Amino acid sequence: MKTYNIGIIGTGYIAQTMAEALAFVPQARLHAVGSRNSETAKDFAAKYNCLGYSSYEAVAADPEVDIVYISTPHNLHCENTLMCIAKGKHVLCEKPFAVNAMEVDLMINAARAKGVFLMEALWTRFNPRIIAAKEVLDSKRLGKIKLLKGDFGLRIPAAENSRHHNKSLIGGSVMDLGIYPLFLAQLLMGKPKTITATAGIGPTGVDTNCSVTLGYADDALAVIYSSILAHTDCNASVYCENGDLLFDKWVHLPEKVTIVPLNENPETLEVETIDNCYNYEVEEVIKCIEQGKTQSDLWSWDDSKLLIETLDEIRRQIGLEYEGHDNIN
Repeated sequence: MKTYNIGIIGTGYIAQTMAEALAFVPQARLHAVGSRNSETAKDFAAKYNCLGYSSYEAVAADPEVDIVYISTPHNLHCENTLMCIAKGKHVLCEKPFAVNAMEVDLMINAARAKGVFLMEALWTRFNPRIIAAKEVLDSKRLGKIKLLKGDFGLRIPAAENSRHHNKSLIGGSVMDLGIYPLFLAQLLMGKPKTITATAGIGPTGVDTNCSVTLGYADDALAVIYSSILAHTDCNASVYCENGDLLFDKWVHLPEKVTIVPLNENPETLEVETIDNCYNYEVEEVIKCIEQGKTQSDLWSWDDSKLLIETLDEIRRQIGLEYEGHDNIN
């Protein structure tokens, strides 16, 4: 059984979460980390027992690295992904995949030309509870979905170092938090026929509150909101013809999923998970690579393209542009 050496680019909270999760993936080994700050790289390497490089490029250039996990700020996702692909590395890049659909196309085209695996690290897709919940809905036991509502809001102070309020780091509520209920609507309901969005734009120029309504066939709707000003319920509910499916907090990491059929007792979907659940997306990457695939059937390039196109349209409607990355008007 081959062990794959993982290189991590970035040393923030999410990178540390991934480093901890790798211990639960038998075929994965954390080999190296890269940071633009040599001291930060050194500290991370000491904590997680791996090599520490004082640049992102060094991780991509390391011949022993098989897969690179990119956990840098959103504005660097495309640039870092292209750099790693050019070195022949398989890439798992944090969500949002990039800033806009044009950047995502560049990444996908590069991976296709190089013949390497590439996937957006939308870890929620690989959570066993999400997979089991989708199976319930796909079985049509509850009938067609008529309404989905989901939210993700956290009270995040506009501190000097807050990336969520920093426009140059692609901050805002919808790209970082709203992407999760948007993903869930896409996963369960597909491509929307209509998108209607409104937002509050804060003093730093990013959306601090955002509300999105997605319209589907047969009058079905998905109603989603996100916030960096308010701590919301952070859950999701799917209302169907013959009952409901309820995702308890959190929407991106449900602690419990409850099936509520009409005129029947509720039942909990009994699915156990391991560690912090980042391990599941790494297992998917390795499985796909071993099968000779360059993309995942569970979260494909087309899936990522549809999600970023939806985000592009939301930003167009709320007037949120990221300088140096796009002109969406």
